[in-house]
Amino acid sequence: MSSPAFRLREDHLVFALILVAAALRLAPHPDNIAPIGALALFSGAYLNRQVQWLVPLGALFLGDVVNGLYHVTVMVFVYLGFAASTAVGRSLLHRRDRLPRIVLATLFGALAFWLVSNLGSWLAFRPLTAAGLAQCYLDAIPYLLRSLAGDALYVVLLFGGYRVLRRTMQPLPASA
Repeated sequence: MSSPAFRLREDHLVFALILVAAALRLAPHPDNIAPIGALALFSGAYLNRQVQWLVPLGALFLGDVVNGLYHVTVMVFVYLGFAASTAVGRSLLHRRDRLPRIVLATLFGALAFWLVSNLGSWLAFRPLTAAGLAQCYLDAIPYLLRSLAGDALYVVLLFGGYRVLRRTMQPLPASA
């Protein structure tokens, strides 16, 4: 078990990585190649239940304020989609962040976001029929693939960066 001083440094590392990922949301990026999905998984894996939802949704909101708001129904479902991705991170990765689970969580997180967010798109812009719903999801397949690619990229950076940096950190002396 790590000392309290080392634990504090690990918490600082998690916080620093979260800030970097949240800041990247503000940088120009191709559609759906953004760090929010990975940030949701990372938050679910490493943050406590009281704040795990606030981090990705706060970063998303800040980006939306800076980059522009959009249709309220779609926004609500996008936020719900990232909340679902956070839940995936919590359920699959909390205290169990091994590579096979990270890969599975990345896939499930992107899929959960795609399913939930496109439901909002269907409600806002498509005929409210089974055919309209099916067409909405078919048209959104390229977005799923881009989300998956973006999530995979940022998952490697976040989870991989965390592991590398954590291994290179030295525990603080007991007197610190």
